[in-house]
Amino acid sequence: MNRGLLSKLMIGAFFWMLVATAAATDPSQEDWPQWRGPTRDAKVTGDMPWPGSLGNLSERWRVPMGPSYSGPIVCGERVFVTETENKKMEIVRALDRATGAELWRTSWTGAISVPFFAKSNGDWIRSTPACDGESLYVAGIRDVLVCLDVATGTNRWQLDFPDRIGSAVPKFGCVSSPLVVGEFVFVQAGGGFAKVNKRNGELLWKILDDGGGMSSAFSSPVLAKIAGTTQLLVQMREELVGVSPEDGRILWRQEVPSYRGMNILTPTVFGDGIFTSTYKNRSFFYRLASNDGALSASEAWDNSAQGYMSSPVVIGNHAYLHLGNGRLSCLDLQDGKQTWRSKSFGKYWSMAARDNRILALDEGGELLLIDADPKEFRLLDRRTVSENECWAHLAVAGNDVVVRDLGGVSLFDWRDTVPTE
Repeated sequence: MNRGLLSKLMIGAFFWMLVATAAATDPSQEDWPQWRGPTRDAKVTGDMPWPGSLGNLSERWRVPMGPSYSGPIVCGERVFVTETENKKMEIVRALDRATGAELWRTSWTGAISVPFFAKSNGDWIRSTPACDGESLYVAGIRDVLVCLDVATGTNRWQLDFPDRIGSAVPKFGCVSSPLVVGEFVFVQAGGGFAKVNKRNGELLWKILDDGGGMSSAFSSPVLAKIAGTTQLLVQMREELVGVSPEDGRILWRQEVPSYRGMNILTPTVFGDGIFTSTYKNRSFFYRLASNDGALSASEAWDNSAQGYMSSPVVIGNHAYLHLGNGRLSCLDLQDGKQTWRSKSFGKYWSMAARDNRILALDEGGELLLIDADPKEFRLLDRRTVSENECWAHLAVAGNDVVVRDLGGVSLFDWRDTVPTE
């Protein structure tokens, strides 16, 4: 065999080994290292069952901060949070998980003024960082991807997409949360979808140019194996796309009806299909099929339920989706039938799930514990945890529940018996 071809085959096999490892690794049960948790689907694993109420929820510490929409992440003994200061600087802080004490902070110039019709949502940082245990990857609002040393906060490298490739600064800011797979970082930035070498910040490729510069995307990518093929699921403003992690090949693409390109949810995998729901539109389930290695997507069903910004959690065969009207909806993913809708709550929920329980953080600062019963809505308990609005995704790691509101970050201990000092 030609040595050059053999070398390419070996490199390709090594890459796919990394992808398979990243997809199959069992993350630490005590961490919440990225957007929507260890497996990026808001699922919480581990040996400790959740309590049946919020009665023993106890605040361990709180740190006042400037505003941010980035979800807090937990990696080892550190909690990482972002903020925007004086509409000028973006700041990342590492806090001691046990005490909230600041371990380090790093900052850079980064701010925009969003369009007037989005002003109520603020001009501050939006993307949730990702941590691989050694480095922290943070996407600033001006489409700048920054790599920081976990232990010291030292800036290892910085990739400024507008400066590097001439892309427009997105009008709504960078929203997509980075995804680390093996030796690479994937992020919807630079007006498209990019693959970056996580060691040195080299831009390896960028695809799916949006052509308009309004925003790279409102969604975040996920890695999944569907229809026998490991792929990256990328929801752009007007379509859902399957991408080869190795070389950026488009494996399939499917138009998703949207209102002004507001396809916001993270793609949700169920069996050999993907569920999504769009603002002022409908919910859709697309099934993938493989024909001689070629993938294609087709709409299996749709439903009138209108999602907005809250990505659903899947328990059993059902998706629990917070709608644009504030209600929680239960949808059977096998046929698209809605089994129930709750009364109206707030505008936004971030949710985590374990077994048949859902912990939801309402944007009004209330935590809700829900029994995921597909037959009826069952609210087990509720508790106010913040007087400020909570638009950042909550983090649940072991016994710790971390809540980032617009005025600071709080860590709560949640177990059947709260330890005494």
